[in-house]
Amino acid sequence: QVQLVESGGGLVQPGGSLRLSCAVSGSMFRIYSMGWYRQAPGEQRELVASISSGETTNYHDSVKGRFAISRDNAKTTVYLQMNSLKPEDTAVYYCNRVPSWGSWGLGTQVTVSS
Repeated sequence: QVQLVESGGGLVQPGGSLRLSCAVSGSMFRIYSMGWYRQAPGEQRELVASISSGETTNYHDSVKGRFAISRDNAKTTVYLQMNSLKPEDTAVYYCNRVPSWGSWGLGTQVTVSS
């Protein structure tokens, strides 16, 4: 079973930056499209960024130009660089395959507040 361990979240002021990391177990990592999802209180989980095995990236309109997803296949890790953070980015962030596996990691909390 694949294990997903997210890290890097925290409390940041509006306009600030954070870099999230997600360590993924499993030798097949390089063939998967991976994504970062987020879930705000009372909201459904949504996909905010994805990266294919060929490193083609896609972004939700709300984060285009501010977030950047990347991957390191040797480290089986996915990253999300988040810049110009806004209060509406506050959520628990998760990584998973796209489409997602059935199981999820614990996520990492991102709180954007002054």
